[in-house]
Amino acid sequence: MKLFLTMILSAVITPLVIKLAYILGAVDNPNARRVNKKPMPTMGGLAIFIAFTFSTFVLLRNQFPSHELFSVFLAEVIIILTGIIDDIRELSPKAKMAGIFVASLVIYFLAGIHMDQIVIPFLGTFQLGWWGFPITIIWILAITNAVNLIDGLDGLATGVSIIGLFTMGVVGYFFLNFSNVYVSIWIFALVAALIGFLPHNFHPASIFLGDTGALFIGFMIAVFSLKGLKNVTFITTLIPVVILGVPITDTVYAMLRRFLNKKPITQADKHHLHHRLMQLGLSHRQTVLVIYGLALVFAFISLLFPLSNFWSSLLLAVALLIGLELFVESIGLIGDNRQPFLHAIQKFIKRLEKNNRQ
Repeated sequence: MKLFLTMILSAVITPLVIKLAYILGAVDNPNARRVNKKPMPTMGGLAIFIAFTFSTFVLLRNQFPSHELFSVFLAEVIIILTGIIDDIRELSPKAKMAGIFVASLVIYFLAGIHMDQIVIPFLGTFQLGWWGFPITIIWILAITNAVNLIDGLDGLATGVSIIGLFTMGVVGYFFLNFSNVYVSIWIFALVAALIGFLPHNFHPASIFLGDTGALFIGFMIAVFSLKGLKNVTFITTLIPVVILGVPITDTVYAMLRRFLNKKPITQADKHHLHHRLMQLGLSHRQTVLVIYGLALVFAFISLLFPLSNFWSSLLLAVALLIGLELFVESIGLIGDNRQPFLHAIQKFIKRLEKNNRQ
């Protein structure tokens, strides 16, 4: 019931945020990189943040450790302010990274959420020591920006995040220690806020997430995943990575594509996953639904890892990587002329056919 109220609150607040966005000038105007054909209010993440905050501090106030809740809230405020300023005035990439970095420091030092140790198969357990600091910060920066990168179509980042967070909550509830069950409740509160916002954001959208929303959602996903990565094993490392397969894949291949084309890593382009699918002929809505389906596939596979032993998990990960590479090359995510795996398969098939003729 409380999560349902969170969803309703998010849906009710969003029209008010739309009006506020126009007043503050947080509007995305059409340009060469954007798919919208008319000015659109952005800063939609503010509605999600308000609903989520009301849920955690009022509706579910007795569910969470107070110090951790207030510490994470402080980091959230830093992220939200960074996003709002960017939606209104458009910050430089370095300025945005600085905001995320400061929020990450709050998570590490004040909230005490970080990685402590890692378990490497056949080698044993290793304490991270001071390495825990850079690894934690890099993880937060990477995941936050990965979600921000896929926010290119109506409802895309919102829907993918709902699928990823819900899966993360289910895994946390059924496979983490009982003392950490509150993390799943925390996650489901954010899922409820996102569901309430989605009808306003799905194509044709009446408001965009903006960096206010994309940075906030990505940051919270990074923080929640860290709660499950506090003591890292092979399995617990794979689960959040697979759950976040869509944004991570898009980010990794975007970096690779820009590196191969000798362009700056931070330079925006129109060759992301959603761009490529639309260039192949899919409509706006069809593209979003296809990527939702891809996110569901990642979510389902992630649920298999806690049920598998080490070797089964390793084989599952290898099969996933092969399937993902085939998909990426088939849609030309890196480039139409960069399909080494497909070309290798074609050569192998031709060689077999030649041998059979002989």
